[in-house]
Amino acid sequence: MKILKKISLGVVLILVAMQFYSPTKNISPGDHTVIFTKETNPSQSLKNTLKNSCFDCHSDNTAYPWYNNIAPISYWIADHVQEGKEHLNFSKWEHYTLDKKNHLLQEIEEVVGNEEMPLTSYTYLHREAALTEIEKNEILDWVKRTRVIYQLGKLPK
Repeated sequence: MKILKKISLGVVLILVAMQFYSPTKNISPGDHTVIFTKETNPSQSLKNTLKNSCFDCHSDNTAYPWYNNIAPISYWIADHVQEGKEHLNFSKWEHYTLDKKNHLLQEIEEVVGNEEMPLTSYTYLHREAALTEIEKNEILDWVKRTRVIYQLGKLPK
Protein backbone atom coordinates (compact mmCIF):
# COMPACT_ATOMS: atom_id res chain seq x y z
CA MET A 1 0.00 0.00 0.00
CA LYS A 2 2.90 2.37 0.69
CA ILE A 3 4.15 1.96 -2.87
CA LEU A 4 0.72 2.92 -4.25
CA LYS A 5 0.71 6.10 -2.13
CA LYS A 6 4.19 7.03 -3.34
CA ILE A 7 3.22 6.46 -6.97
CA SER A 8 0.02 8.49 -6.52
CA LEU A 9 1.93 11.33 -4.87
CA GLY A 10 4.50 11.25 -7.68
CA VAL A 11 1.79 11.45 -10.33
CA VAL A 12 0.11 14.36 -8.54
CA LEU A 13 3.43 16.22 -8.23
CA ILE A 14 4.16 15.72 -11.92
CA LEU A 15 0.69 17.00 -12.89
CA VAL A 16 1.12 20.05 -10.66
CA ALA A 17 4.57 20.75 -12.11
CA MET A 18 3.18 20.46 -15.64
CA GLN A 19 0.82 23.35 -14.94
CA PHE A 20 3.82 25.70 -14.82
CA TYR A 21 5.31 24.56 -18.15
CA SER A 22 2.67 24.96 -20.82
CA PRO A 23 3.43 24.34 -24.50
CA THR A 24 3.64 27.33 -26.82
CA LYS A 25 0.25 28.31 -28.19
CA ASN A 26 -0.44 28.52 -31.91
CA ILE A 27 -1.63 32.13 -31.93
CA SER A 28 -0.56 34.83 -34.38
CA PRO A 29 -2.21 38.13 -35.31
CA GLY A 30 -3.71 38.67 -38.74
CA ASP A 31 -5.81 36.78 -41.24
CA HIS A 32 -3.90 33.58 -41.85
CA THR A 33 -6.06 32.17 -44.57
CA VAL A 34 -6.53 35.16 -46.87
CA ILE A 35 -4.19 33.83 -49.60
CA PHE A 36 -5.78 30.39 -49.45
CA THR A 37 -9.34 31.73 -49.68
CA LYS A 38 -8.44 34.21 -52.43
CA GLU A 39 -6.77 31.52 -54.52
CA THR A 40 -9.27 28.70 -53.97
CA ASN A 41 -12.39 30.88 -53.90
CA PRO A 42 -14.67 28.94 -51.52
CA SER A 43 -18.21 30.23 -51.05
CA GLN A 44 -18.98 32.17 -47.88
CA SER A 45 -20.75 29.16 -46.36
CA LEU A 46 -17.75 26.97 -47.18
CA LYS A 47 -15.38 29.55 -45.64
CA ASN A 48 -17.42 29.30 -42.44
CA THR A 49 -17.31 25.49 -42.56
CA LEU A 50 -13.54 25.51 -43.05
CA LYS A 51 -13.13 28.00 -40.22
CA ASN A 52 -15.25 25.89 -37.85
CA SER A 53 -13.91 22.49 -38.87
CA CYS A 54 -10.36 22.90 -40.19
CA PHE A 55 -8.50 26.10 -39.39
CA ASP A 56 -7.92 25.50 -35.66
CA CYS A 57 -5.55 22.61 -36.39
CA HIS A 58 -4.49 23.51 -39.93
CA SER A 59 -3.47 27.19 -39.73
CA ASP A 60 -1.18 29.46 -37.74
CA ASN A 61 -3.97 30.60 -35.46
CA THR A 62 -5.92 28.36 -33.10
CA ALA A 63 -8.94 29.43 -31.03
CA TYR A 64 -8.23 27.66 -27.76
CA PRO A 65 -10.96 26.49 -25.39
CA TRP A 66 -10.73 27.23 -21.66
CA TYR A 67 -9.61 23.69 -20.84
CA ASN A 68 -6.44 24.18 -22.88
CA ASN A 69 -4.96 25.82 -19.77
CA ILE A 70 -5.01 22.49 -17.93
CA ALA A 71 -2.10 20.09 -18.33
CA PRO A 72 -1.86 17.43 -19.72
CA ILE A 73 -4.73 18.50 -22.01
CA SER A 74 -2.70 21.50 -23.19
CA TYR A 75 0.10 19.16 -24.31
CA TRP A 76 -2.34 16.89 -26.11
CA ILE A 77 -3.93 19.83 -27.98
CA ALA A 78 -0.52 21.29 -28.86
CA ASP A 79 0.52 17.93 -30.31
CA HIS A 80 -2.66 17.69 -32.40
CA VAL A 81 -2.21 21.20 -33.77
CA GLN A 82 1.45 20.61 -34.58
CA GLU A 83 0.67 17.35 -36.33
CA GLY A 84 -2.23 18.94 -38.23
CA LYS A 85 0.00 21.76 -39.48
CA GLU A 86 2.63 19.26 -40.60
CA HIS A 87 0.08 17.66 -42.92
CA LEU A 88 -1.57 20.87 -44.13
CA ASN A 89 -1.19 24.49 -43.10
CA PHE A 90 -3.64 26.83 -44.82
CA SER A 91 -1.55 29.76 -43.58
CA LYS A 92 1.39 28.56 -45.71
CA TRP A 93 -0.69 27.94 -48.85
CA GLU A 94 1.22 30.53 -50.90
CA HIS A 95 4.49 28.65 -50.23
CA TYR A 96 3.26 25.33 -51.62
CA THR A 97 4.00 24.39 -55.22
CA LEU A 98 1.11 23.87 -57.62
CA ASP A 99 1.65 20.10 -57.47
CA LYS A 100 1.67 20.18 -53.67
CA LYS A 101 -1.55 22.22 -53.59
CA ASN A 102 -3.22 19.78 -55.94
CA HIS A 103 -2.02 16.87 -53.79
CA LEU A 104 -3.29 18.55 -50.61
CA LEU A 105 -6.68 19.12 -52.21
CA GLN A 106 -6.74 15.45 -53.18
CA GLU A 107 -5.98 14.55 -49.56
CA ILE A 108 -8.78 16.84 -48.34
CA GLU A 109 -11.13 15.04 -50.71
CA GLU A 110 -9.98 11.68 -49.37
CA VAL A 111 -10.11 12.41 -45.62
CA VAL A 112 -13.41 14.29 -45.80
CA GLY A 113 -14.92 11.70 -48.11
CA ASN A 114 -13.84 8.90 -45.75
CA GLU A 115 -15.06 10.91 -42.74
CA GLU A 116 -11.59 10.89 -41.18
CA MET A 117 -11.63 14.65 -40.74
CA PRO A 118 -12.40 16.53 -38.67
CA LEU A 119 -11.19 14.19 -35.95
CA THR A 120 -13.83 12.65 -33.72
CA SER A 121 -11.84 13.77 -30.68
CA TYR A 122 -12.21 17.36 -31.94
CA THR A 123 -15.89 17.21 -32.88
CA TYR A 124 -16.75 15.58 -29.57
CA LEU A 125 -16.04 18.88 -27.81
CA HIS A 126 -16.66 21.17 -30.79
CA ARG A 127 -20.06 20.07 -32.06
CA GLU A 128 -20.17 22.92 -34.59
CA ALA A 129 -17.12 21.39 -36.32
CA ALA A 130 -18.87 18.13 -37.18
CA LEU A 131 -19.68 18.15 -40.88
CA THR A 132 -23.22 17.70 -42.05
CA GLU A 133 -23.80 15.73 -45.23
CA ILE A 134 -24.47 19.03 -47.05
CA GLU A 135 -21.19 20.57 -45.78
CA LYS A 136 -19.27 17.42 -46.67
CA ASN A 137 -20.68 17.47 -50.22
CA GLU A 138 -19.96 21.17 -50.54
CA ILE A 139 -16.31 20.56 -49.60
CA LEU A 140 -16.01 17.65 -52.02
CA ASP A 141 -17.57 19.61 -54.91
CA TRP A 142 -15.35 22.63 -54.20
CA VAL A 143 -12.22 20.44 -54.07
CA LYS A 144 -13.05 18.85 -57.43
CA ARG A 145 -13.64 22.25 -59.08
CA THR A 146 -10.50 23.73 -57.56
CA ARG A 147 -8.34 20.77 -58.60
CA VAL A 148 -9.49 21.21 -62.21
CA ILE A 149 -8.47 24.88 -62.04
CA TYR A 150 -5.05 23.89 -60.66
CA GLN A 151 -4.61 21.20 -63.28
CA LEU A 152 -5.37 23.73 -66.00
CA GLY A 153 -3.02 26.24 -64.34
CA LYS A 154 -5.68 28.98 -64.29
CA LEU A 155 -5.15 30.43 -60.84
CA PRO A 156 -6.71 33.73 -59.80
CA LYS A 157 -4.24 36.61 -59.63
